[in-house]
Amino acid sequence: METTTTDAHLTSPSGGTAAGRGTPGLDVPDARGRTGLDRVGRDLRGNDDVVVRDVELLAAGWHVLRRTTFDYRDSRGRWSVQQRETYDRGNGATILLHDRVRRTVLLTRRFRFPVYVNGHPDGRLVETAAGLLDEDDPVTAVRREVAEELGVVVGEVEHVMDLWMSPGSVTERVHFYAAPYGPQDRTGAGGGLAEEGEDIEVLELDVDDALRRVADGRISDAKTVVLLQWAALSGPFRTDPRA
Repeated sequence: METTTTDAHLTSPSGGTAAGRGTPGLDVPDARGRTGLDRVGRDLRGNDDVVVRDVELLAAGWHVLRRTTFDYRDSRGRWSVQQRETYDRGNGATILLHDRVRRTVLLTRRFRFPVYVNGHPDGRLVETAAGLLDEDDPVTAVRREVAEELGVVVGEVEHVMDLWMSPGSVTERVHFYAAPYGPQDRTGAGGGLAEEGEDIEVLELDVDDALRRVADGRISDAKTVVLLQWAALSGPFRTDPRA
């Protein structure tokens, strides 16, 4: 689930807003009611080679951009001062719905502006159902997204793995799941939430067709490629060498 909000607040060099009423996300609530966004990461103690010195809030729209200054000790014992910008959009969950008997998978196709502006022909990516956790646990979140995007109420889900998808700058960790489905489980139209600007096409593919699309680049979304290859190599569509 996503939002189309465009509210954003940048910190001024003095740490306050132009009106002098404080900085949204720091000492006054931002558009999402958050404060203290510059506190994240200051209490990290798990790595003796990293000492966090300062965290700056660069932007707080729907997601949060921070710049952290820290001391870092390398493998030779030398200390240096480093800075990293991190984009915090929360954690997410995704799921591959599969029908072993009919050898199909249920996917989505939707417009993604970031990939469109970065070279994708039309920005319409084929993906597994997915969304941010928001305040939910991963299983609850993925069930919510499947109902909204695919119109399916799933039964038991299988946890596959947890991955950081872009660890150089994005903090998000994605929880991967899989679940069986059948025609009888498609109880709704799917398509996402219109009030949140979602316009999602439900796409049922033969798994071999989906894998061919991975090979030729027609499916190029990372989470989707991971789950399809898992399904073929060790999941529901694997070939048993003992058979």
